[in-house]
Amino acid sequence: MVRPQMVRGTWRWMLGVAALPAILQFLLMLLLPESPRWLYMKNEKAKAIAVLAKIYDPVRLEEEKDLLSVASVEDLEFENSVSYSDVFKSKEIRLAFFTGAGLQLFQQFTGINTVMYYSPTIVQMAGFSSNQLALLLSLIVAAMNAAGTIVGIYLIDRCGRRRLALTSLLGVIVSLFILSGAFLLQSSGASSGICSSFTTQGSCGGTNLGWFAVLGLVLYIAFFSPGMGPVPWAVNSEIYPEAYRGVCGGMSATVNWLSNLIVAQTFLSVVALVGTAGTFLILAGIAIVAFAFVIFFVPETKGLSFEQVERLWKDMAWGTGDSQQSLLSDEANP
Repeated sequence: MVRPQMVRGTWRWMLGVAALPAILQFLLMLLLPESPRWLYMKNEKAKAIAVLAKIYDPVRLEEEKDLLSVASVEDLEFENSVSYSDVFKSKEIRLAFFTGAGLQLFQQFTGINTVMYYSPTIVQMAGFSSNQLALLLSLIVAAMNAAGTIVGIYLIDRCGRRRLALTSLLGVIVSLFILSGAFLLQSSGASSGICSSFTTQGSCGGTNLGWFAVLGLVLYIAFFSPGMGPVPWAVNSEIYPEAYRGVCGGMSATVNWLSNLIVAQTFLSVVALVGTAGTFLILAGIAIVAFAFVIFFVPETKGLSFEQVERLWKDMAWGTGDSQQSLLSDEANP
């Protein structure tokens, strides 16, 4: 029998461990310099140049100083003139925000935080009744997510944002179908038939299918974390004109967290309504829609300057839509 004192002690330990990353982040944030653009706008040019000097070599530094000077003049002109409603008045800004917010929404609605929050529960649903084993497997899933994100940092400038997102979503779709299939076979009683072909008692099928579900879970993280993990954030930092970057970035982040809230609060209710297999099938359907969304609405921003991205949106909103190829060609042949 589990004593209440032991439960309370466990929760205190878990909450204490969760506080450590927050403390570490707070301490590291104290070392983070202000944005060079913000410093330049506040007339602290020497500090702005000192920050840039830590990032760029001397040749590139001079170029960045000139760009910063021009951009700061534009920032001062628009600093108090852009509101949330202005995002929806311009067709090209509206299109850019639709793309950025859509990526953030699909990042959550393809189930990543469901997997992270409920991975011990999913593992137990797969037939592993041991709490210790379920927790161990969920920790492995979390570690894979962290490692995959590091891989994404390496790939994002080599493969491009769009290609990485599409590859990631393709793997996510396959993984969700595997998860759905594993739980469907388990719930239909097929596990007994599968197991009976290996043993005379037929008692091991649930565990075999449980490992099949864990395989789907691992594949999901392996594909999601390098692509749909970092890509929405990277794209949202690149697709907005300077005057709208703060407003649109904040709004798209709000979409991300609202989507996270909806998915986290409804996951177990949806499981109770349509079953685990049906829930993962729904997520797979959403991932297919996300794949189509990236194909039709997300341009490749790899290698483009902010000015080129702004021209790209204007052309997509008002022109022929073929400027991306010309911009990439210009980048390849300066």
